[in-house]
Amino acid sequence: MPTLDELADRFRDFGAISTRTRAPLYTRLAAGIAEDRDLLGLLQHAPPTQQQPVLLLAAVHFLLLRGDDTSLAAHYPNLSPPGAAEGDPVALFRSFALAREELLLQVLTTRNTQTNEVGRCAQFLPAFGMLAREVGALAHIDVGTSAGLNLLLPRFEYEYTPGSSVRPVHPSPVLLRCGVRGDARVPVPATMPGVARSVGLDQSPIDVLDDDEVRWLEACVWPDQADRFARLVGAIGMAREHPPEVHRGDAVDDLAALVDRVRPDGHPVVTNSWVLNYLPDDVRLRYVAELDRLGSEHDLSWVIAESPAATPGLPVPTSDPPEEITVISLVRWRGGTRSVQRLATTHPHGYWVQWEA
Repeated sequence: MPTLDELADRFRDFGAISTRTRAPLYTRLAAGIAEDRDLLGLLQHAPPTQQQPVLLLAAVHFLLLRGDDTSLAAHYPNLSPPGAAEGDPVALFRSFALAREELLLQVLTTRNTQTNEVGRCAQFLPAFGMLAREVGALAHIDVGTSAGLNLLLPRFEYEYTPGSSVRPVHPSPVLLRCGVRGDARVPVPATMPGVARSVGLDQSPIDVLDDDEVRWLEACVWPDQADRFARLVGAIGMAREHPPEVHRGDAVDDLAALVDRVRPDGHPVVTNSWVLNYLPDDVRLRYVAELDRLGSEHDLSWVIAESPAATPGLPVPTSDPPEEITVISLVRWRGGTRSVQRLATTHPHGYWVQWEA
């Protein structure tokens, strides 16, 4: 189990590296928590693999989303208007957390950090357009799908700048904006690719009709990123009107049955986005082997949005040492033969893409 000093270093690193550019509140809170042994001690109650700064920050955010406090919430840009904050957020965070220690420990001991970042659909859309032009109707299987929000890919509106827009058949309350970097043109499809069926697979799926589970999903979004929070809330509202088809199961053991189930509807396309880094190395290799086995029997495609540095063993062209950034790759199995095409590098939440293919 990490010592208090080790946890303090994690908060210092988190504040110095992870949050500075788009999360000034979490940067300030992380610096304060790193010097507060009472707050660090709360995180020691979490499972050892979950003792990360984001879990404690998300747990407090979760309680704030229930309406437990207004003075601390006033410092959270996604919860209060500009200019509402008064006082020191670090001191308010400390008093809030310690006054609700029992509630907070219940969250810390039972929850895992979990995100369902719909912005990543903007990374998948060009690849889906390429595949639709090649094989026709698609059947989308999202592995590690969380609440299944990325299965709503055909229902979102997209805007690539500079570039073009793609609109769904019906007006969408969620607009995903993606900046284009570099000189290469992103092959944005002229119309929404035809996705005949969309299904998700997750070991611990989030039920979009459960208010507590939805609140936890929202709590894992950093409050400084109010635009990201708003589009998540919008996507959840869409999912409650059009519940995605999500199956509870194992990424390796239950994948084949799901692929077989959707194959009559269209060409199977498996997607992963910042999921495979959570798998142990041996399980990740088994997952790749299972996709190879399925692809050797029937045509299959796999769109990967992962960091090569965090996912050794994937068939993703990368540098030496492997890149930390998100890389989009397309793996095809056609007639039993596998081919791999590196497509782009992107922001992990889909804010920009630099096309390479």
